[in-house]
Amino acid sequence: MDFRGTDLISIADLSKEAIYEVLDVAREMTPIARGEMMDERLKGKVLATLFFEPSTRTRLSFESATQRLGGRVLSFGMPEATSITKGETLADTVRMVEAYSDILVLRHPQEGAARLAAEFSEKPVINAGDGAGQHPTQTLLDLFTIWDEKEVIEGIRVVLLGDLKYGRTVHSLAYALALLGAELTLVAPPTLQMPREIVDLVRELGREPKQVEDPREAIKDADVLYVTRIQKERFPDPQEYLKVAGSYRIDLPLLRDGRKDLIIMHPLPRVKEIAPEVDRTPHALYFRQAFNGVPVRMALLSLILGA
Repeated sequence: MDFRGTDLISIADLSKEAIYEVLDVAREMTPIARGEMMDERLKGKVLATLFFEPSTRTRLSFESATQRLGGRVLSFGMPEATSITKGETLADTVRMVEAYSDILVLRHPQEGAARLAAEFSEKPVINAGDGAGQHPTQTLLDLFTIWDEKEVIEGIRVVLLGDLKYGRTVHSLAYALALLGAELTLVAPPTLQMPREIVDLVRELGREPKQVEDPREAIKDADVLYVTRIQKERFPDPQEYLKVAGSYRIDLPLLRDGRKDLIIMHPLPRVKEIAPEVDRTPHALYFRQAFNGVPVRMALLSLILGA
């Protein structure tokens, strides 16, 4: 795939081969991401970050990725400090920002905002999360973490646990894992199960996901346990959130039922769904997973900017 000048709005924009190309380049980028090697292939390039929602890992890793490769970053600290408060539309904001930069990264609370931005921008747009929709770069770093640890994705057994309805990370990830041949088990309260359209996409790719409520049953033969927090900010009714808050908690007693080589992932931030003592076990990969956002985003920026 020729990535140069392309947008990345959904993980479905990438073929199986394109995904593995990103993972291969990300592995090459890892020493640079750690500061062990120098590389200035993005010298003279400017990344603009438009984050209309709070972010720690996604925003900082994009900025680190750009600067590690010699590029520069433009961003605004708060949407309230921009002309949006004066009534400027997203389309006009995008038109202005693209004039100052070479590539745009957008996070927005409204699903479909990134695709809209791409329609108005002549510069490449990367979706850094749009509401409860897609988060393709998170999916790529999740895939990289699994591939780097397990050395394979096809045939591995992955449990997606938590808020599967509102968690945009698992929407993109379920599709990508099915595309790459993984087996899926979905664990969630009945009201927070994976949306039907995502399940249908997985089935179209030839995979039949299992749906269960008991995490003990789910992790017995799992290779990967991917945990998500309950997305409080996405609930239209606070009372509905309270009904499901704390539905699951991953702790040491639960892990006794799992395989010794089980890895636990989480897109972070976590609330109470993973006990702190799990951090000290060899199962915990979520902090390495967060670091992997840097080499993966370095790979994407290099490929899209033709560097």
